[in-house]
Amino acid sequence: MTHPQTPYSSDRDRYDHELHDLQVELVKLQRHIIHKNQRVLILIEGRDAAGKDGTIKRISEHLSPRETRIVAPGKPSDREDSQWYFQRFVRHLPAAQEIVLFNRSWYNRAGVERVMGYCTPEDTAEFLEAAPQFERMLARSGTILLKYYLDITRHEQARRLRARRRDPLKQWKISPVDKAAQRYWREYSRARDAMLLRTHHADGPWTVVAANDKHQARLAVIRNILSRVKYAHREGRLLHNSREFLRPFSSALLQSRWLAR
Repeated sequence: MTHPQTPYSSDRDRYDHELHDLQVELVKLQRHIIHKNQRVLILIEGRDAAGKDGTIKRISEHLSPRETRIVAPGKPSDREDSQWYFQRFVRHLPAAQEIVLFNRSWYNRAGVERVMGYCTPEDTAEFLEAAPQFERMLARSGTILLKYYLDITRHEQARRLRARRRDPLKQWKISPVDKAAQRYWREYSRARDAMLLRTHHADGPWTVVAANDKHQARLAVIRNILSRVKYAHREGRLLHNSREFLRPFSSALLQSRWLAR
């Protein structure tokens, strides 16, 4: 069921209506996934303060908690450090009927670990070679894999990090890595470009989201998910993708002004 076409009193009112309708579609999508015994894996990557938490919350907040899991990998234990790199993530992969959302993922190795010196250059090179192979195995086993990178400008990141430090409800988000985000901005840009270029492939393509407008970014990601996973009784009119806020990755994006530098 969708809302009648009536004038909106504000941009926030429009956003709330559009989000409601898209979340109804997500519920329909999940019912289809359960019925068909499908496995869906969604990776949400991006710069610090790009809106990963808020995007995941809006995707998952009305889905069944029994068939929906959110994974936010922390610092690896000594035991995990001794394992094959991907081993720590395998136990979190979706089973039949499940949607799993990663709030950051194995791509930490191509981003924060690379920039902050938590791994060696050889570790990064090995990861960039192995990640597409790992993801091809997932896709060919029947897992539906969706990868999103949320990008914001340096100015917007600085504004959000300042607001985070002032908000008593967001103190848990503050970390030394966040504090270094502005200082290492160019290094993160180079790491992002290499990651997207080396790990974009047919079985696991990247979708890049311009996330300065966090409301439009959330809607764009949800629409894209709904447009890429087929399900019954879809409201097709809701699923238009705007190139203003979301684009499939291509090497041409690296030469464009669309990505933040």
